[in-house]
Amino acid sequence: MGRIIAIANQKGGVGKTTTAINLAACLSVKGKKVLLIDMDPQGNTTSGVGVDKNEVENTIYDLMIGESSIRDCIVENVFEDMDLIPTNVDLAAAEIELIGVERKEFILKDEIDFVKEKYDFIIIDCPPALSMLTINAMTTANSVIVPIQCEYYALEGLSQLLHTINLVSERLNPSLAIEGIVFTMYDGRTNLSQQVVENVRANLGGNVYDSIIPRNIRLAEAPSYGLPIIKYDPKSAGSEAYMALATEVINKE
Repeated sequence: MGRIIAIANQKGGVGKTTTAINLAACLSVKGKKVLLIDMDPQGNTTSGVGVDKNEVENTIYDLMIGESSIRDCIVENVFEDMDLIPTNVDLAAAEIELIGVERKEFILKDEIDFVKEKYDFIIIDCPPALSMLTINAMTTANSVIVPIQCEYYALEGLSQLLHTINLVSERLNPSLAIEGIVFTMYDGRTNLSQQVVENVRANLGGNVYDSIIPRNIRLAEAPSYGLPIIKYDPKSAGSEAYMALATEVINKE
């Protein structure tokens, strides 16, 4: 059975979507069958893999409100060995529409059960908030990867996120664990980046990935072409970093 990994951090701008897209793409390049799920109403994961979020027929929103089955929502082979469940701004309304719905925390999990045998990895990009959408991702996932930007406020909010993961684990999904913390936007020329890495490693030790994602122009350009970095510039520092992260994730099995 495949592994289901949520990419979560309630802080925006930490490289969460970049990590979801590029980890999924690198896993697929390594021969794994991957399903990428966009749970963020901004839809940046959807457009970042070249799918027009305003033209897709069925999205995760339709699945959440019970108007589509999961099989109807999957866009197959956005890249070789990689499928997508897209989203768009409609998803922002789901929170309100789900008020009073029974088992609303498990909508995604119940649907994923129908298709998870098809995939080696299911990667879920969460919204930058601890919302019902994030809770759905965490009840579905086996584990959570937390991207952290190498900046002064990196640890702000991390304890809140870890607390949420623990609560979900206690009350809704006992098998949920922290897969690992990955550093993003690292600039080796600054003392600050190095201090953040040392600080987090000192506090969280074994839960931190060795692979560090650098600040990289090519990585920033790739989404505007609807391509993951491994397709846009496979020899760039960003591409090599995400390939190394994919190897670490595979080896954790």
